[in-house]
Amino acid sequence: MELDDIEELIESNLEDADVTVTHARDKHDDDHLAATVISPAFDGVPLVQQHQQVYDALGDHMTTDIHALELSTYTPEEYDEYEG
Repeated sequence: MELDDIEELIESNLEDADVTVTHARDKHDDDHLAATVISPAFDGVPLVQQHQQVYDALGDHMTTDIHALELSTYTPEEYDEYEG
């Protein structure tokens, strides 16, 4: 599965999401991915549930096409503070 396809899948299934997917750093294969997901849907939601929302957006791809996914999730406000 291409990185762009993963981004589009998350963005289409999670409210106003902005997603960047890359190959994870310090990994020596293409099976380990990292995703930064920014969405207002995460507002007031615990981190574990934020990650579950992303996994739900990916559906069966998490067990068939994606070997490992490192997630960083933010609300737009949290991301602005993080980047600031």
